[in-house]
Amino acid sequence: MQFMERVVRLSGIADDCGIMIEFNIPSTSKRVDFIITGKNEKGSDNYVVVELKQWDSAEATEKEDVVRSFVGGKVREVAHPSYQSWSYRQFMEDMNEAIYSNDITGYSCAYLHNYKGSVPEPLKGQQYSKYIDEAPLFFSDDSMKLQEFLRRHVGKGSGMHLMYQIENGKIRPSKKLIDHVDSLFKGNSSFVMLDEQKVAYETIMNLARKQGEKRSIIIQGGPGTGKSVISVNVLGGLLRSKLNVKFVAPNASFRNVMVNKLVSQNPKDRTRIKNLFSGSGSFYSDPIDLFDVLIVDEAHRLKQQGAFQYWGENQVKDIIKASKVSVFFIDDSQRIRPEDVGSVEEIKKYAAEYGAEVHELQLNAQFRCSGATGFIQWVDNVLQLRETGNYDGWDKESFEFKICDTPNEVHETIKGKVREGYNARMLAGYAWEWTAENKGNRNGEVADVTIQEHGFEMPWNGRSISTDWAVHEGGLNQIGCVHTSQGLEFDYAGVIIGDDLIYESATMKLKADYNAYRDKVGKKGLKKEPEKLAELVKNVYRILMSRGMKGCYVFCRDPAVQQYLKRVMS
Repeated sequence: MQFMERVVRLSGIADDCGIMIEFNIPSTSKRVDFIITGKNEKGSDNYVVVELKQWDSAEATEKEDVVRSFVGGKVREVAHPSYQSWSYRQFMEDMNEAIYSNDITGYSCAYLHNYKGSVPEPLKGQQYSKYIDEAPLFFSDDSMKLQEFLRRHVGKGSGMHLMYQIENGKIRPSKKLIDHVDSLFKGNSSFVMLDEQKVAYETIMNLARKQGEKRSIIIQGGPGTGKSVISVNVLGGLLRSKLNVKFVAPNASFRNVMVNKLVSQNPKDRTRIKNLFSGSGSFYSDPIDLFDVLIVDEAHRLKQQGAFQYWGENQVKDIIKASKVSVFFIDDSQRIRPEDVGSVEEIKKYAAEYGAEVHELQLNAQFRCSGATGFIQWVDNVLQLRETGNYDGWDKESFEFKICDTPNEVHETIKGKVREGYNARMLAGYAWEWTAENKGNRNGEVADVTIQEHGFEMPWNGRSISTDWAVHEGGLNQIGCVHTSQGLEFDYAGVIIGDDLIYESATMKLKADYNAYRDKVGKKGLKKEPEKLAELVKNVYRILMSRGMKGCYVFCRDPAVQQYLKRVMS
C-alpha cells in the first residue's frame, strides 16, 4: 500500500475522495486491490479500479489475455494485469445496481510498481492492446502518469457517498447485460430446446422465479438428455428476470466450452459472459441466500472437504446455503472419484438442513447418440453397471459403433471424420501416467499414452490448452481424459480402454486393476474396496463412450475385454 499511498498523496486529488482497499466484489470470490471514487472536472460521478502487481518481470504468450510471471513460487500463466482490472470494472458495471442506476462511470488501470519497462515490452504486445486501451498499464517509472490519470477522473472529490453506494449496491444484472446475453441466444442453434427440454425449462423457471420459500430443484438425466442445453437457457431466462444468478460447474473444461458455445458468434464478448460462470469451490464463505439462484450443471462432480484447492466442508451444502434457489442437474452414474459427493441423496440431506423445498424432474428423451437411447442403455448393460432391456444391442442405423483391432485404426478413423468436417476427438481411460510439467511436458510434448505392441503413442491433452482441448485445433493430436471431456459432446468419439479395466473369464465380470488405474485421487482409499473402484472406473468408460452424437470407435488394451465386447456385439 505504500506505493499507492505515495501516488494518491502526490496526485493532489481532493481529500474527500472515497478509497476502498481489498474490496470484495459481491457474489464473487474476487477482491479489487484499490478503488478510488470522486468527481471529475465536469462534476460526473466516477470510480477508478487499480490492480496492483509486485511483479518485476513477465513473459508474453500467444493468448490475447494471458501472460507468464513468477507467482506463488513458480512461473505461471496468469491474466494480463490490464485484463484483470478491466474485467473487475466490467463485472461491476454489469451487476452492481448502484453503479448502472446512478450513472456512476468506471475506469480501470494496472500499476506494476516494481516493474521497469523494456523495449520491446512483453506486456505491451499487440495481442494485449485491446485491454490496455480499456485499462492503461503503469510501470515503476510511470507514477506521475498514474497521478494524472487519477486527477483526471476523480480529482474533484465528493466521493464518500459514491463509495458507500457502490459497497451497498444490490447485485442484479443491468439491462445492457440482459439485452447482450439475450442477443447471444438468438440464432444460436446450440441452445435450441426441444420437447421435453422445453417443458423442463419452463418448470424450472416457474419454480425459480417464485418468491418466498427456499427451494432446491433436482433435474436427473443420463448422458445426452439435454441437461446442459436446459441449464444455459435457464441462466439466460433468469437474467432476463433481473435475478442475481450464476452458472456453476465443477469442471473447468466444461465451463469453458459452454462459454465458447454461447459467444460463438461474438467471440469478443467471451470475458464479459465468463463472469456469469463459476467453479464450485468458492461458495463456502458466502452468507446465506446471497444469490437469488445458483444453477449447477454436472452436479455429480461436486466435492467434499479435502478436494484440491477447496477449503470448505461440502460443496452441495455451500450452494444450498448461499442461494435462495439452487438448481442441480445431475446423473448419479457419472461420479468418478471418491471425493465426488454430488448425489440426489446428498442434495436432499442439505436441503432439509436449510429448510429448502425439494422439487424433482426426470429427463428421459435422448438428444445425443442420434437419438439412440438404446445405445446408452446397451453401454450400461455391457459395462455391467445395471441391467437394461438393451443387452442384445440397439438400432444400429441410428448410431455407428465399431470395435477396432488397433488403436491406430481408431485414430485414423477419427482423423478421417475431422477431414470430413465433423467434430471428433480421441479419448482414453486414465491407465497411463501423465508426465509432469517440470519434466518437459507443458503442452503434450511427451507421448504418455503408449501401446508398444501396436507401435502407438500419443500425448495426453496439453496443460496449456487443457480447458480448451475439446475445441482447440491442437486437440486432435492429443488424447483427452474424462476430466477434459465430461459434460461435452462430439460428433464422433474414439475411445481407448486401458489396462485399468479387465475381464475375468472365470466369473464373467468386468473388474478394475488398482495398479493400472493411474488416477491417484480417483482411487484414494479404494485399494481394499475393489467393487467401489470397479464402479468408478466403469463410470469413466460409460462417460467416454457416450460423448459421441453420431458414432463411437473403441479399442481395448486387454484382449479379454476386446473379445468380451465383440462377443456381446455379435
